Amino acid sequence: MIEAVMLWNEPNNKSHWDPELDPTWTGYGDMVKLAATAIEAENPHLLRVLGGISPIDPLFIENMKGQGVLDRLDVIAVHGFPFDWNHWMVDDWPAKLQEIQAVTNLPIWVTEVGVSTFGAEEVQEFGLARTAELLIGRVPRIHWYSLYDLPRAWTATTRHREAEGSSYYRHFYMGLLREDGTPKRALDSFARYTPDLGICQWFHFEDHRLDDAVRWLRRLGVKHLRTGLSWADSFRPNAEAWFDRQMRALEEFDVTLTFCFTPEHRGLAPHHTSPPQVNEEFAEFCAAMVRRYAAKPVTNRPHKLSSATAL
Repeated sequence: MIEAVMLWNEPNNKSHWDPELDPTWTGYGDMVKLAATAIEAENPHLLRVLGGISPIDPLFIENMKGQGVLDRLDVIAVHGFPFDWNHWMVDDWPAKLQEIQAVTNLPIWVTEVGVSTFGAEEVQEFGLARTAELLIGRVPRIHWYSLYDLPRAWTATTRHREAEGSSYYRHFYMGLLREDGTPKRALDSFARYTPDLGICQWFHFEDHRLDDAVRWLRRLGVKHLRTGLSWADSFRPNAEAWFDRQMRALEEFDVTLTFCFTPEHRGLAPHHTSPPQVNEEFAEFCAAMVRRYAAKPVTNRPHKLSSATAL
């Protein structure tokens, strides 16, 4: 079932939201408020989650609070990758959570955390164990990123490529499974932490890995899954058929469903990071997806999750 909807992904990261077109994030704030209102009208029981922020920045949360965005939401999501991209140590996780807890009373979820095997699989194995130790019991949801490596023939969702050096190529080695589906060292260890640890796995349009992914998630004991439906993909031929297939395959999991990515022809600029030309169009997409896949009220979950265990 769908337990939550997330509005965008890493909006304070220029790989996902263009700061030149929306330097104060007021466009993003307006878009989220409209979308949250539209989602509530379709299903008031769904948790509405602020797009997971990266970097973890309390000033961004204060901005959203000042715009009244947080009044329309139930959860704040954060992303952290201290082994690969962030300039802080893994042991700083409790302090990073406290930075956000200091500026909002909303519960905090960690909807992406992971370690690449770019240098060595042993690093991921250690990072998994230390991350689990630091986060389990501190936040209500933790989604490990990810189940699969990104196929090297594909493109990471970023505009920087070689300009990022090794930082770009780390995107391709975040999985517990290699591109060909074979396990890495950390896979067996991961099963020791489920269901406390969930998975974040993005599925591309008509992704060939979907059915195998479901089998692996069952085998690992995963209960909570974060994935997404792309607004941009909704304009592809056969989009509804693919969305239907994906959501049917994932029905057994508690899904946090992320809505993001601007269609090139609907943005202020022709790129998935662009603010929309018309914010109501994104809200309409969110409402349509909730109506299609999560219209029935969910009665077996709390309307508001409590904040994290005291740190």
